[in-house]
Amino acid sequence: MDSFSLGSFSVARIGFGAMQLPGPGVMGPPRDRDAALAVLRRAVELGVNHIDTAQFYGPDVANELIREALHPYPENLALVSKVGGRRDDAGAWLPLAAPAELRRDLEANLRTLGVDQLAAVNLRLFESEAPDQLFDDQLSVMIAARDEGLIGGIGLSEITHEHLLHALQRTEIACVQNAFNLVHRSSAAVLKECTERGIAFVPFFPLGAAFTGPNNPVLGNELVRSTAERLGRTPAQVALAWTLSVAPNVLLIPGTSSVRHLEENLAAADIELDDDTREQFNAVAG
Repeated sequence: MDSFSLGSFSVARIGFGAMQLPGPGVMGPPRDRDAALAVLRRAVELGVNHIDTAQFYGPDVANELIREALHPYPENLALVSKVGGRRDDAGAWLPLAAPAELRRDLEANLRTLGVDQLAAVNLRLFESEAPDQLFDDQLSVMIAARDEGLIGGIGLSEITHEHLLHALQRTEIACVQNAFNLVHRSSAAVLKECTERGIAFVPFFPLGAAFTGPNNPVLGNELVRSTAERLGRTPAQVALAWTLSVAPNVLLIPGTSSVRHLEENLAAADIELDDDTREQFNAVAG
């Protein structure tokens, strides 16, 4: 599988996202703990060396599963987390109240994963439409953590093009994690900037949503379905293959709690869409 730089790591272009490992609604323990551990172990066996997680997945659950399944970690495994959010008792996704909480959350990630340094940590924005004082204060916390060696690189998540340009005036950025898929391309300008600057772009929801359903706009797209049938592949594999083809710096982190789905997702790296098919996909209205 092709690789791309993520901070100081070179990672395979399809990694693994841990969001689906906890229970329903990304809350509480998994339905099947042994199955969750098996997925993580199988991922590494198959060459996955980029795992994306967060302390607020569970909360705590995803990180604890990763540590139980994989610690001590392979030297080439890039563990990437995110800070900036929290969960309330009802499972709502909320922003952290103050920049100082970022540091506590970051240290909690290190503690639960059992590491001294994370490959990168994404600063996840929830409310900011443009750079403001809060964003600058949060960025200062991230820069300090990197300079102290707690994280290898600084990432940004759910940002605008303006956020990215503002952050790059202050520091290097290792990766950007924004929503992006066949029918949702509002981050196209961010992706283009990352591509031109050699920054890893990690699209979340490449299949349309974290938990796909019968009305999924990506997997239900007629072009995706007809291409999958023609190639003898699944719609998910075709959608992932197209997303990989968009730019060489795209790193995927599809998540699953099933070993079978994990293996299908990773097999998408072997699909090469011809130029005509890619042009048809590129022309799909977002």
